[in-house]
Amino acid sequence: MKCETPSASGVLYLVATPIGNLGDLGFRAVEVLKAVALIACEDTRHSRPLLDHYGIDRPLVALHEHNENKMSARLIERLLAGESVGLVSDAGTPLINDPGYPLVRQAREAGIRISPIPGPCALIAALSASGLPGHRFAFEGFPPRKSAARRTFFKALLAETRTQIFYEASHRVEETLRDAALVFPATRRLVIGRELTKRYETLVSTTVGEAPGLLAADPEMRLGEFVLLIEGATDRLETEALTPEQARILGLLLRDHSVKSAVNLTVEITGARRDAVYREALRLSSGGPEAGEPESAY
Repeated sequence: MKCETPSASGVLYLVATPIGNLGDLGFRAVEVLKAVALIACEDTRHSRPLLDHYGIDRPLVALHEHNENKMSARLIERLLAGESVGLVSDAGTPLINDPGYPLVRQAREAGIRISPIPGPCALIAALSASGLPGHRFAFEGFPPRKSAARRTFFKALLAETRTQIFYEASHRVEETLRDAALVFPATRRLVIGRELTKRYETLVSTTVGEAPGLLAADPEMRLGEFVLLIEGATDRLETEALTPEQARILGLLLRDHSVKSAVNLTVEITGARRDAVYREALRLSSGGPEAGEPESAY
């Protein structure tokens, strides 16, 4: 374990900044940013209006995903020379799906004091107001950009019992919700957080099955920055159930194949659990609801 020891080095301050409303920058954050030797920003053009709003006139350097390894080494040199540095991201808490990890890791290894200045964080703000369980949750960042990869990503989380939190961009959110509806049970609770702390802040409670239709019906709901929260699996039967898409594929295969063959093909195509597929195949073959109906997964 790396222990911090007193030294003449400066302090690396991790300063949370507003996720929308400029009034959410804390008093201590303002004082710290006014006192440091320089401020490392994800985008200096983005951070400058906030700093100007509070009369913070300190030198800025860019620290982003394309230069953070090289820039981190330079900042460590300045910290070891006794200068304190403030690290901010475009919005929210540094390192939470934002640059800064190499800098913090190297500072830790060098024995430099690191001081977090807490404040806004979009995922925590959304979780607190979501009405979903907040005692255990998993933050998954941005889902993959491509649909096939997204579905595989969601399938790996199907049995997760914790509340799941994602960020998503406005130009992908509708497709992401459609893919989620093909994987998660339709009745799973889902909360859409949009433009948090801003003028058009929206928090909508719905279900996985209904969410795509909500966005399709309201163009305004497709604008802004999004936090998506999906309820965790609530019981053993749900974690083992087939998704609507898996059930549809199984139903189609049963029309032309034996139960054994349809089960094998469904497992190979969808990655579903064999025992769950087999139980559903037996139910459909014994005269349950029409093969391929999404409801058959539940």
